[in-house]
This record gives sequence, structure tokens and C-alpha cells, in this order.
Amino acid sequence: MTAPAFTVFDTAIGACALVWRADGVVGAFLPERDTAALRARIARRYPDATEAPPPPEIIAARDGVVALLAGEKRDLRDVRLDMTATPPFHQRVYEAVRAIPPGETLTYGEVAARLGAPREAARAVGEAMGRNPFPIIMPCHRVLAANGKPGGFSAPGGVETKLKMLQIEGAKVGETPALFGDLPLAVRPTS
Repeated sequence: MTAPAFTVFDTAIGACALVWRADGVVGAFLPERDTAALRARIARRYPDATEAPPPPEIIAARDGVVALLAGEKRDLRDVRLDMTATPPFHQRVYEAVRAIPPGETLTYGEVAARLGAPREAARAVGEAMGRNPFPIIMPCHRVLAANGKPGGFSAPGGVETKLKMLQIEGAKVGETPALFGDLPLAVRPTS
């Protein structure tokens, strides 16, 4: 298997990154406190990865991520993901979640139901979300807890990052859309 390559790029919420191999994107990263921390996180997960100019397919994925985080209603389902290291159930969950359009949400239980699983499988859906190696491209931020509450978010910035992303997309969360007014959309430092 060839070593992965990565690219770091600026978005409306800070520097993000994509990691790829020949078969597609193997990882996506949301902003850290700065780009050095982002590169360090990539190195921990992909120690053999090297920073490289992205090929056309990755440029298109990067541009889609940038546009989505700038508020465009971008559908990133055409971005090819390499899920060879992803458990089969997680693959099914990710395919269902990738079908959620920007600005819309489902609960963990609703995702389970779309898979033909009982609502009790919501925990397994939550576990898959927590292990998502492709945040943004596989939009785990669009999956909410019961009653439309934000639930958890394991990416840097936690629930605040999740709510920022949902705000950018124009999604409503639970009974408290005013939550969004309290969240600054300032761009994080990128260096």
C-alpha cells in the first residue's frame, strides 16, 4: 500500500486537511488551535504521510469543503472515500449519513431506522459517528441526539464546532435556534 499524502488548506472555520491514497480520501481533519497542531495530529494518525500538492480529484474535494464551510449548499457525496479500513457497519452508517443534505439533520435513531435497524441501534450509530475519519465529507455534524439536541462531537472544538458547522449550513437544532447567536464565526488562527 502506498504512503498517504496530505494537504492543509484554509476554510471559514480555520485550517482543515485532507489525507488521501490512490483509492480516495482516507482522512479529513477539522481545525486545531493552529496549523502546527493540525499537522501534528495528522502525523499521529498517519505517521508515514507526506505533505504534497493535491491531484485534481483532491483539489475538487478541497474546493467543495471550502465552499460548504463558506455557506454554499455543497453536496460532497461525489468525493471518493477509501473505506478499506472502515468496519462494514460503519460503512453503512456513513453512506446513510452522506445522503443528509446540507442544512438538514437526522437523529442517531433516525439513521438507525434508515439502515433497517431498531432505534436501539442509535448507540452503534453514535459510535460510528465518533470514529468518523472523514468529518465534513461524511457529515457527522448533521446527526443529532434525541429531541434534536446537539449531542456530542469528538472533533476539535467539540459541540461548539458542530454547532458552527450547522449554523453555516442553516440547520436548526432542537428547540433552541438562539444557541447559534452565541457562537462567534470568527476564523481561528491558521499559523
